[in-house]
Amino acid sequence: MDNFTIHIKPKKASGNKNLLLSSFVNWLPKKLIGQLFLALLLLFLGIGFTLGIVKYGWEMGVLMLLTIIAIPVIYFLIVSPQFGILTYLSLAYTIMWFARFTNDFPVGTIMDGMLVFFILGFFIKQKTNKSWIVFKNPITLVVSIWILYNIGEGMNPVADSVMAWLYTVRTVAIIALMYFIFLYHIRTKNFLKTIFKWWIFASLLNAIYALKQEYIGFFYFEQHYLELNPKMAALLFQGGHWRKFSINPDPVTFAFNMVMASILCIALMTGPLKAYRKLILGILAFLFFYVMLFSGTRSAYPLIPAALFLLTILKFNKQVFAYAGIGLLLIGFLIVVPSSNGTILRFQSAFRPNNDPSYLVRLANQARIKPYIYTHPFGGGLGATGTWGKKFSPNSYLANFPPDSGYVRVAVELGWVGLVVFCIMIFVILQYGIRTYFKIRDPELKSYALAMLLIVFAWNIANYPQEALVQYPSNVLFFLSIAIIPAIYKIDQQQNLSIDAKR
Repeated sequence: MDNFTIHIKPKKASGNKNLLLSSFVNWLPKKLIGQLFLALLLLFLGIGFTLGIVKYGWEMGVLMLLTIIAIPVIYFLIVSPQFGILTYLSLAYTIMWFARFTNDFPVGTIMDGMLVFFILGFFIKQKTNKSWIVFKNPITLVVSIWILYNIGEGMNPVADSVMAWLYTVRTVAIIALMYFIFLYHIRTKNFLKTIFKWWIFASLLNAIYALKQEYIGFFYFEQHYLELNPKMAALLFQGGHWRKFSINPDPVTFAFNMVMASILCIALMTGPLKAYRKLILGILAFLFFYVMLFSGTRSAYPLIPAALFLLTILKFNKQVFAYAGIGLLLIGFLIVVPSSNGTILRFQSAFRPNNDPSYLVRLANQARIKPYIYTHPFGGGLGATGTWGKKFSPNSYLANFPPDSGYVRVAVELGWVGLVVFCIMIFVILQYGIRTYFKIRDPELKSYALAMLLIVFAWNIANYPQEALVQYPSNVLFFLSIAIIPAIYKIDQQQNLSIDAKR
């Protein structure tokens, strides 16, 4: 065998350095490496924040902070839709409060952006798990027709401004797309419970904030907001007392949301709950009703009696009759009791509309606009009245017309054809909801369906004297309530199939 020699070359210095670095990294615990990386990341972010604020002002700092928050939120909107829905609901509930800090807060852009990511996540899920059957119900059909009709109004030849349509369609029709998102992702009883817990908790914060405004006063930025909007201040300061709006855009929206929260608690009390839970819900229902009075919104006062009337019809048993009777007696007492309290007097005036000058003015306005509605079957265009009408077509006939009613606004802007479409949509929702309510076996789900039926019913009564369905969070909660009705029925059917299969 031939001898051979192995030549071993000495390692270069760089190799020694790499070896030392590798040994050092292997020696470091993985947890410590993660902490070092996080510390370096925070250091660079801090430097970036500082330089951005120094060079461009505090606005750049806020923008960078929002960007950092937005990245994980966008990820969860697509990947974890249940988290995204709760985030969206929370933002819809509080976004108008944030808007008071600055007139340039991009309320619509943020909500539209979240909707886009919801839709993107929906189509991504459809690639791996195609499921369209959840949308097969009459409510989906009528909501789709309503959305398409509003979008089609962009081609209305009578409309004075396309820009008014563009700004208005976002809160009227585009927001209705959330119905499909809610319906698709609400698939379990546990998630339904989470949504109702969120709704009650958000309403409780809303009520506590109103108590603070009533008994302590407004924050400085709220007072400043009123000073910058003298017309708004004139509407809110009546009889030497400020009407309260809490975290909502105005007292009307605040009042309606407190009423809906009160109705939610009342309906949930009919479910199979322990006595102490029913007591808590009863206390919360009274609290929400009480703080609603701070708003001074007369049109909100008849909603709970109307909901109780429908409740007694749907439940139709002695216990419900007794509780509803007690509630109606208390409300009746408040209506007739002599009082010098301004809040109670305003409450009583809601049940005597013929003595209310503002109600008589609304009737006169409705009589004046009837000929226009009759001669314009497709209306004057979405956004022709109100804020956007004044901004984009200030000299038009409808720009300065005060609709003061959701139904009147639909008739004026979308015509009597649009009013028929809207009324059919509401009828189908309530008809389908009542029909499926009696088919639901699960007592707990039955109480959930009852709550949604009463809320949809009450919101549509509220939509006659006021524009109840165009402001955040009311527009979002309205379509959430609509979506929950078929979602509950679907969950109950799945439970029944599982129970029947085990027998």
